[in-house]
Amino acid sequence: MTNHCPDKLPQHKASPLANSNQLLVVVAQDWTCTTGKLQRFARQSLCSDWQAIGACIPVSLGRSGLAWGIGLHGAVDRPGPRKREGDGCAPAGIFAISELFGAASADSAFANAARLPYRAASADLKCVDDPASAHYNRFVDLATAPQRDWHSHEDMLRTDARYTIGAVIAHNSPAPLAGAGSCIFLHVWQAPGVPTAGCTAGALAEITEICTWLDGAAMPLLVQLPEAEYAHFRAVWALP
Repeated sequence: MTNHCPDKLPQHKASPLANSNQLLVVVAQDWTCTTGKLQRFARQSLCSDWQAIGACIPVSLGRSGLAWGIGLHGAVDRPGPRKREGDGCAPAGIFAISELFGAASADSAFANAARLPYRAASADLKCVDDPASAHYNRFVDLATAPQRDWHSHEDMLRTDARYTIGAVIAHNSPAPLAGAGSCIFLHVWQAPGVPTAGCTAGALAEITEICTWLDGAAMPLLVQLPEAEYAHFRAVWALP
């Protein structure tokens, strides 16, 4: 009998999840909702069933809810807004989780144990959100790249706790489309229920646990959708 992988679709078109063994699944009630629920999933192999890991946790989303982003899901002919710079929306779709960042030093116990590339924050580390810049939606270290061609950026070393630890969501990457949204992270929330500028955020202990769990060898992904779109794409994308 031929083995059937659950993420191989009937027309032999691979699911966007085909190469991943770790998922963060965030579901919101609707497009305008500023909160959601996050559940981790893992599987032993690419042909195994997804298994829930840990408890489902609350997260904060963008102040304007969700909007379709640019990711592994490709173009979608579905209702819903499209993500753009400064819209206050967190991106909807499927996205790689590419690296970790935080306040811990590069030689800290956390950095040494991390299973994704880790970027230590400093006063010189910025994420550029100016669409006119050649560095749009990319990190820049002013210590090594002092030539500034942007007018706005995210400071990765903050005075609050929001970037104490986090993960980079590869929205509109690796070839950014100017104005389609930038600097999207999973990070620590300001407080329960307080929305973000366009990221996904949770409690410090839970975000730390997630970042410790993420493993680059498992090709981790973020799946983030309103309930109706999750239901629509569940079979199409072989979602858990």
